[in-house]
Amino acid sequence: MFSGIIEKVTTLENIDKSGSNKLFTFKNAYPGEIYIDQSISHNGVCLTVVEFNKYTYKVEAIKETLDVTNLDALSVGDIVNLERSVMASSRMDGHIVQGHVDAVAKVITIEEVDGSLEISLDVPEDKSHLIISKGSIALNGISLTVKSINQNLVRVAIIPFTFQYTNIKDWKIADFINVEFDILGKYIFAYMQKMNAR
Repeated sequence: MFSGIIEKVTTLENIDKSGSNKLFTFKNAYPGEIYIDQSISHNGVCLTVVEFNKYTYKVEAIKETLDVTNLDALSVGDIVNLERSVMASSRMDGHIVQGHVDAVAKVITIEEVDGSLEISLDVPEDKSHLIISKGSIALNGISLTVKSINQNLVRVAIIPFTFQYTNIKDWKIADFINVEFDILGKYIFAYMQKMNAR
């Protein structure tokens, strides 16, 4: 489990194919702290460390993960948001983020507004019911508050600190961003569907 508070960013060093899977080699942003089987969120996608040294580490993404996230579009040199799993003793500064991406959303607008940045994204229409104004959403693993939702257009505001210390600074119009909707909202919606079906 993650909180959506990005700890670090890292650089993609290499990509190898293994059948329909991809093995990503990243610069080791956690020297002395990383271990095999560790869960680390990469742009909001929970991936397991399979190999490491003090300079780099490797994670593998299966075809299903590549199909539903933006990882398949990564290129060597790209910057990726990182977060290690939450410890039981940690404060929950963001919201509950599982690292299980629900969809990708297309960046529609990026605007500077009074010293902060506002970004609008087009989310899949069949998922927009999972978003509420002032609710939580994870974009590339970043815990953000929804400023507004208009049909399938979601708008978030980015403070300068988040802009500086995540890969938001690299986002461009028409980029596809990993989205994880609030787990509480997903459970409530699933429960209500079951109740209505009775």
